[in-house]
Amino acid sequence: MSAPTTSPPRSDDTAASARILLGRTLTPQSRNFLLVLGTTLFLVGVGLVMVLSSSSVDSFLDNKGFFGGFWKQATYAVLGIPLMLVISRIPVSFWKRWAWLVLAAGLVLQMLVFTPLGFDGGGNRNWIALGPINGQPSELLKLALAIWLGGILSRKLDLLGNWKHALIPVFPVAALALGLVLAGQDLGTVVIMAGLVIGALFFANVKLRFLAVPVAAGLLLFVVMAILSPNRMARIMTFLDDECLDYENLCWQPLHGTWALANGGVFGLGLGNSREKYSWLPAASNDYIFAIIGEELGLIGAVVVLVMFVLLAVGFVRIIRGSSDPFVRITTGAIMVWIIGQAFVNIGVVLRLLPVLGVPLPFISAGGTALLTSLAAIGIILAFAREQASPPRLAAEGRSRS
Repeated sequence: MSAPTTSPPRSDDTAASARILLGRTLTPQSRNFLLVLGTTLFLVGVGLVMVLSSSSVDSFLDNKGFFGGFWKQATYAVLGIPLMLVISRIPVSFWKRWAWLVLAAGLVLQMLVFTPLGFDGGGNRNWIALGPINGQPSELLKLALAIWLGGILSRKLDLLGNWKHALIPVFPVAALALGLVLAGQDLGTVVIMAGLVIGALFFANVKLRFLAVPVAAGLLLFVVMAILSPNRMARIMTFLDDECLDYENLCWQPLHGTWALANGGVFGLGLGNSREKYSWLPAASNDYIFAIIGEELGLIGAVVVLVMFVLLAVGFVRIIRGSSDPFVRITTGAIMVWIIGQAFVNIGVVLRLLPVLGVPLPFISAGGTALLTSLAAIGIILAFAREQASPPRLAAEGRSRS
């Protein structure tokens, strides 16, 4: 009886295996993946162009050259995009397992604001400096909170019909995180984080009546903080004043933002031709960069940016609807409320639909920590989209082998 012989692998089998491995590495695995990734890269590209234009004058006056602000933002983009792609390869199970640790790290970094490492910026104590590197830990805390909320609420999903399980430990931990940021006087970031928490509870299917108490408590806290701060109260009163008569003080920024949009008209003055960026509009490269977009690119450019954020929201919703994993749904919902909500709050401030809150436009405004954290959040969303597409892809690969 002769021994069985093993035939060597054929060259076409080897080529097919190589194509499969290459496809796993290079090919996005779903339309949702492509939609979120493409929209994000487009917004980052628009942001780099507009930061170059809007920051050139102020950068030159600060002796950094016309490209100083742009190179700084471009450096963070060069770091952030590969970071996003690396995070997109991390399995969902990793974030479930380490959600508490991620939140603890975010809280510790936020506490460093109140040590000698912390310093003031823009009237808020919300920054830390580690040697030549400085950043805003509250941006990292947003992402940590979204991951933790997804982890804790998904594990308690069957118990959320009871208000105690719905609000504990979510409410105390969220109150701690928001309180640390509020202690640094950054009310705008607190508003976005509060929306993130409510969004996570909503996508966890917590009963709306359970949310009434935390929402009412948040609104009461907002009113109290506004009353206790003369500057915030003045800004709110200025917002309520249609004529905005305090031109040389609190009305200066909102009025010049409105005039920038009016100057742009439908087609804009042309890229680089903004007039307001010549030291007329404060924060032209960050909080009010949408005004420069409207001035240089006109109504058409502003609408394109709005459409991109709507498309990004569509990608988020499709991932939520296509997932059977509650962790994916809740975390994606929280990140969606954070990024899309912050975008529309920023745009609402520029359009004078909201009082000045001081939050950047995601992916577009100048700001390294905000860009890195937002791209990291998108990386997690891409990981969710990748895992959703894995079962049908693996099945197709199995059929091709047979």
